[in-house]
Amino acid sequence: MRVDLHTHTRASDGTQSPEELVEAAAAAGLDVLGLTDHDTADGWAEAERAADAAGIALVRGMEISTRLDGRGVHLLAYLPDPTYPPLVALLDKVLEGRNDRVPAVLERLRTVGIDLTEEDVARVSGDAAASGRPHIADALVVRGVVRDRDEAFARLLNPGMPGYVDRYAAPLRETIEVVTAAGGVTVVAHAWGRRTARIPDAAAIAELAELGLAGLEVDHQDHDERARAELRGIARDLGLVVTGSSDHHGTGKVGHDLACNTTAPEELERLLALAADARRAAGRDAPEPLGL
Repeated sequence: MRVDLHTHTRASDGTQSPEELVEAAAAAGLDVLGLTDHDTADGWAEAERAADAAGIALVRGMEISTRLDGRGVHLLAYLPDPTYPPLVALLDKVLEGRNDRVPAVLERLRTVGIDLTEEDVARVSGDAAASGRPHIADALVVRGVVRDRDEAFARLLNPGMPGYVDRYAAPLRETIEVVTAAGGVTVVAHAWGRRTARIPDAAAIAELAELGLAGLEVDHQDHDERARAELRGIARDLGLVVTGSSDHHGTGKVGHDLACNTTAPEELERLLALAADARRAAGRDAPEPLGL
């Protein structure tokens, strides 16, 4: 069984529709696909229909932007009830923060001679739940300012670059509790990727496990072998589920092909058992995995 639990569509910042993603996953030989668009469940319904047609199992989720002690952490939330009012409110605030950042970023870009409009960004973001930096990057590509998203982030949009603007992210501890109350389970995404410091460190991960964190995404392209080994050891010591994923964004992210990292079937089984426990404890109409 081949399992990829972290992917994105045009409902957030991927370049494929949910149907196209499911078809690509089936063509890549995946048996189980996790759909985890940023801060939204908007792609779930289309992905469900496509997964049924393609004969592939689907685990519905989302990747929530959170903050721990002033540092950004992405949290994968699997199988929560997306109608749970506290979760809806939390996601709405995060999405509002994404949208509100766009004009501020464009104003900063104008100070370095790059004149993009909100309409330029809207043309590339399409039906995404919110516009964000990846869509600004795509608009910069269309304008010919940069070659691709990677160059846009490296030159203009990353922290310390001329177009960077901070935004709201939900408190991590609170988000774990809200997702659990919604009948879902949580996994820290690419825990030690995109930064040099080990944040969250082992002590912080242990605290999060006490709050209900279910797992760590260990096998990810942003982790070198040393980071993977250390995170695997932390997960083992704390009894956390270990996942592996591509973090696929279609053509929006280079080197993250579907199934480049996968989750062991026994770890998927553990994750789904924890989700079933959370669903029963919460008494919510949380979704179950499809096709498993």
